[in-house]
Amino acid sequence: MSIFTPTNQIRLTNVAVVRIKKGGKRFEIACYKNKVVSWRSGAEKDLDEVLQTNSVFVNVSKGQVAKKDDLCKAFGTDDLTEICKQILAKGELQVSDKERHSQLETMFRDIATIVAEKCVNPETKRPYTVSLIERGMKDIHYSVKPNKSTKQQALEVIRQLKETMQIQRAHMRLRLLLPGKEAKRLKEKVKPLLQVVESEDFEENLEIVCLVDPGCFRELGEMIRCETKGKGSVEVISLKDVEEGDEKM
Repeated sequence: MSIFTPTNQIRLTNVAVVRIKKGGKRFEIACYKNKVVSWRSGAEKDLDEVLQTNSVFVNVSKGQVAKKDDLCKAFGTDDLTEICKQILAKGELQVSDKERHSQLETMFRDIATIVAEKCVNPETKRPYTVSLIERGMKDIHYSVKPNKSTKQQALEVIRQLKETMQIQRAHMRLRLLLPGKEAKRLKEKVKPLLQVVESEDFEENLEIVCLVDPGCFRELGEMIRCETKGKGSVEVISLKDVEEGDEKM
């Protein structure tokens, strides 16, 4: 015996729901998991790859489809594709508590990994392990912000960890080339941005090999480019100056 399903209901499983409240009513769309973020970032362009169905619901889990009149009042159109795009852009992605917890755990680990990659103990010049950074983050009770990128949060974590442990951004090793006539004046100008000057060699131009804080790299490059009208240069020798066993990388 077949079970009758009302025509205004659609049954969907394993979906990601995006919800928006508009005109005093709730509207939802059913999407494929992991595709909403791809669409919002621009990685996914095909709407059919994101939506499980072109229908707009008042409740996806119950399969209750929104009425055409309600959609027109709320969105000013009955074009379902256009309405779905609006909900995708402005709606809130619904996730279960279990999924949310898993997402936050993954982000916590990713943030710790970025910090470990970027930082060293300033006394030993050795990098920290990811597990040690995770412990430090737990000690300062760092709370992951799901709407901020892991890179932004990693920089925030580094600032906070400095209050409780010996940590700093690993220096970049650069080679600066300053044109002969301007070399002396420019050297004095860039000096405050350099952490360590490892060598200086002057022939026709002044070549300086130095260590700098990564946060100063852009400012330094811009200064040399502008002051020398493109005749000077900044070359990255290594992104991180860290001690690995007996090797310096």
